[in-house]
Amino acid sequence: MKRLLLSLLAAMCLPAAAFAASPTSPSAKKPLPQAPSQKAPTVASVAEMEISIVEQDIVSAAEAMPEDKYDFAPTSGNFKGVRTFAEEVKHAAAANYRIWSAALQQKPSIDVSGSNGPASLKTKAQIVEFLKNSYALGHLAAKSLTTANMLDPLPFGNGKAARLFLVTYPVGHAFDHYGQMVEYLRMNGIVPSASQ
Repeated sequence: MKRLLLSLLAAMCLPAAAFAASPTSPSAKKPLPQAPSQKAPTVASVAEMEISIVEQDIVSAAEAMPEDKYDFAPTSGNFKGVRTFAEEVKHAAAANYRIWSAALQQKPSIDVSGSNGPASLKTKAQIVEFLKNSYALGHLAAKSLTTANMLDPLPFGNGKAARLFLVTYPVGHAFDHYGQMVEYLRMNGIVPSASQ
């Protein structure tokens, strides 16, 4: 009985398969509709996407902290001597400037020799603008990446680093400081927009 059922099933399927494969069948004459093709990703577009993700998180966190809390730093327990919220933001932005400028083989357009960015930046508006401008530089650095130049060794610090490293490293570095900024926001009763 099983053999008979299998034979009948095979007999029914063979003509359908033959018709579908036939050069005169309707499916052979016109291809199936395809989804509109998107541009293939490039090294530059992938790097830009990573920068955009961290930029959105860290800028929104910087904007969420009220100006009167920009000097906040936890003081009890093991927090003694840590950066203030403003210093966290300025440090991340200063590192962005240093590293992305190196990727573009240019000097930073602002003095970022100090670990916590320029001391002259005091207000929330100045600090947020400094942060946003650092990401504009990051987007330029990402756009400069190609498969031909991504491994070029460029001067950085006391040595050299691949251009790809110089473009992507600030993303990981910024997420470290974003995590600290989130902790400071939550200590002040503010839920970061990425968590809302």
